[in-house]
Amino acid sequence: MTTLTTSIPDQLVELLSAKAKELNMPKNKLIEKALSLYLEHLERAAYAKSYQRASEDADVMLMAEEGMTEYLKQLKEDEAG
Repeated sequence: MTTLTTSIPDQLVELLSAKAKELNMPKNKLIEKALSLYLEHLERAAYAKSYQRASEDADVMLMAEEGMTEYLKQLKEDEAG
């Protein structure tokens, strides 16, 4: 495990200390959990943004529609089976 030294505003440290005490959790564990959740949130936001960009791309939408047409055709064939 790596040790990290950083500066945090006093007000944030006070909030951190209060919440850590309330949760009966060491401050470093609370920071670790909060950072993990925040980084996961950023990753999800980037993923959603990539889908938004793809939805605005005519070529990508055409490929998706063609793929769905083929998929629905295959489902019908399987049902007729």
